[in-house]
Amino acid sequence: MAKEQKPQKEQKDKKAKAGEEKVAEPKAKVVEPKIPARLKERYAKDIVPKIKEQFGYKSIMQVPRLSKIVVNMGVGQAVQDAKILDEAVKDLETITGQKASVRIAKKSISNFKLREGMKIGAKVTLRREIMYEFLDRFISLALPRVRDFRGVSDKSFDGRGNYTLGLKEQIIFPEINPDKVTKVLGMDITFVTTAKTDKEAYELLAAFGLPFRKKEIN
Repeated sequence: MAKEQKPQKEQKDKKAKAGEEKVAEPKAKVVEPKIPARLKERYAKDIVPKIKEQFGYKSIMQVPRLSKIVVNMGVGQAVQDAKILDEAVKDLETITGQKASVRIAKKSISNFKLREGMKIGAKVTLRREIMYEFLDRFISLALPRVRDFRGVSDKSFDGRGNYTLGLKEQIIFPEINPDKVTKVLGMDITFVTTAKTDKEAYELLAAFGLPFRKKEIN
């Protein structure tokens, strides 16, 4: 009888051990301390008081702010080669540090062999800390790598306080390894602000450090 009970006991011990393994507590996740974005701190400490005084605002709530940055990469060549779009998405995510969404054609254009529903681009919308971090890298690291750079144009405001500039090459971003790039692609970067006029938006972006060619717009 003792011999028969021993295997049963061993099986119970194995089941109990397996049960203990299943309910084992998960490992604690390592939470890295958040470092405040440098440009976000500059906006609160320096830019807000400066623009408030410059435009004579009565409250700091009237001071325009940067609400989001939209990075869009159009890839018309993806019509012939879908792999180009995959590379564009990968590069865009590497540059911004955020997952990109694929843009789809809304209508068909026979001259470009474009059909409605085809994937032709990628887009990322940045907000809050990651927006300020991207802007900091863009101004400090990416723009100085543009060949023959003489500043960005001040003619690309839309009349509602938003500004868009175009880049010809994604390789100006240090996160991109030029040796691994199979296709040089351009992109559009739109800075969406709460400014009511282009003049206010210009002063806001200039205060962040965006290097305009001219000191002020008309």
